[in-house]
Amino acid sequence: MLDKKIKQRIINKYRTHDNDTGSSQVQIAILTEEIKQLTDHLAVHKHDHSSRRGLLRKVSERRKLMKYLQKEDEASFKDLVIGLKLKIGKKMVEEEEEKQRKEQEEIDAMKQAIAQEATEEEEIEKNKTASGDEE
Repeated sequence: MLDKKIKQRIINKYRTHDNDTGSSQVQIAILTEEIKQLTDHLAVHKHDHSSRRGLLRKVSERRKLMKYLQKEDEASFKDLVIGLKLKIGKKMVEEEEEKQRKEQEEIDAMKQAIAQEATEEEEIEKNKTASGDEE
């Protein structure tokens, strides 16, 4: 559990407006701090399975919030990932860029195929008109 002072400091650092206490950025930052504390706790208490379950739940919740934030506001997502120094966020950004690159390659391939078809149709049309001229 986070100390009130630590939690308030995190809220002040990541809030989007003066009365903000529940935006995605703030929630992700708070969850990140809780995850760090639980990780330290589990390093000492290896057999504390209920805390391990809580840690996994918090990690899952943070991942969902990060996915939502990435979809809704890419710029603030990247700023948050850099500010919190999250590996998973960097991985999510890389995956998204890879997905966009593949989509662009597919679009380019489709454009090439359409252009090739158009060229072939033009050649067929020229051959028809050329054979019509010879008669």
